[in-house]
Amino acid sequence: MEKTVGQLHEELKSGKLTVEALVSECRKIISERDPEIHALLGLYSDKLIESQIEKANQMFAEGKDTLLTGIPIVLKDNILVEGEKATGGSKILENYKATYDSTVVKKLKESGSIILGRANLDEFAMGSSTENSAYGVTKNPYDKERVAGGSSGGSAAVVAYGGVPIALGSETGGSVREPAGFCGIVGLKTTYDTVSRYGLMAMASSLDQIGPFGKKVEDVEAVFNVISGYDPLDSTSVKEADRKFDKSFKKIIGVPRDFINMEGVDQEVLANFNESLEKLKKSGYTIRDISIPHIEKSLAVYYIIVPAEVSSNMARYDGIRYGLSIKGKDSIEGYFKTRMEGFGPEVRRRILLGTYVLSSGYYDAYYNKAQIVKSIITREIKKIFEDIDLIATPTSPTPAFKIGEKANDPLAMYLADIFTVPVNITGVPAIAIPSGKTKEGLPLSIQFIAPHYGEKILFEAGKDFEKLV
Repeated sequence: MEKTVGQLHEELKSGKLTVEALVSECRKIISERDPEIHALLGLYSDKLIESQIEKANQMFAEGKDTLLTGIPIVLKDNILVEGEKATGGSKILENYKATYDSTVVKKLKESGSIILGRANLDEFAMGSSTENSAYGVTKNPYDKERVAGGSSGGSAAVVAYGGVPIALGSETGGSVREPAGFCGIVGLKTTYDTVSRYGLMAMASSLDQIGPFGKKVEDVEAVFNVISGYDPLDSTSVKEADRKFDKSFKKIIGVPRDFINMEGVDQEVLANFNESLEKLKKSGYTIRDISIPHIEKSLAVYYIIVPAEVSSNMARYDGIRYGLSIKGKDSIEGYFKTRMEGFGPEVRRRILLGTYVLSSGYYDAYYNKAQIVKSIITREIKKIFEDIDLIATPTSPTPAFKIGEKANDPLAMYLADIFTVPVNITGVPAIAIPSGKTKEGLPLSIQFIAPHYGEKILFEAGKDFEKLV
């Protein structure tokens, strides 16, 4: 599936291609490629798919079609679709069926898109490699011995191997951008409050955000235009009138050199990043070195705030209300048995860490201090954007690593998010775009970061960059 959403839309609109044929082609590619990659946990029911095809055909017939009408899309399996399975990549929700549509699903259905299947993920989105899924690892389409990234590895891999043109993932610390980088596609992290989180399984509510994948910048832009917007069902959602962005785009890119040149960044990644900056410079962009004093504290802040919120959000999986329920001699024993057998090791680790940092005597020392530093970094980044338009970094410090390589070293795994995490803790938008390949043929990626509500300039700079690669 190499064609863009725009190209497919023109073919569907002209009658050169039918919705049925496009869906059939996607299903064929998935059936051929997915058994070896394991990007999907399943397709949605035939009843749902057929009803969506019927609606798409009707929209074309009545001239009410949108850019996404008839376009197949895959959803990370932590996004709810009414009446369909939603596991969150966890055994604790193995047989759970959603009782309502998430807001993004409502918007996709209204656009006439064909919601096709459920993508694999790290359990409850906790991970950077999709190795933490209770249903098996997703492999990288470029090298099946390597990870696809995470936690939205399934969504990235299915787009990368051509199963669908677009997909949705979710971001808490880089879980769209990092797998996009590892799989050689485009991934967008939106401004925190622009896309509704209603119907997204919560991991760390103050950071979680749904974002799209595509082969090209124009594809993720098309999805963003559909799924963004104010939603009264999400208490953090901001009305369009309050999303102020009036900055003119002067094509000035800031580069935090001290941050990028730290120990542990792969030399091929650095070389490719510097080559990318040179290409941008020659095409009319101004490259300026910048300093963000506390940005290197972002990862430490993230791994205090996230486990704290995880410990609260995971409390709902108690074996009583929904999901797995294992009986014990009393309700307390049943609760512990359900959670021990239902949650994987990474989820349990984060619950324990979060409970610790929120406990009496440690709240001020850890959680409160992390929130203070988060505010400092946010102010620093806002200040930087007074003089520049975008910040550029590599998307990840290394290319895709081998399956199992970091599985027994949580700290090494967490460091994979060093360039993506600052974006989440400050709430700004960012985009990951393919920037070349290593000598081994593994994808490399550049990240552009914009001010709050600056998605428009991300798309503009991203399209400019695509012409240079």
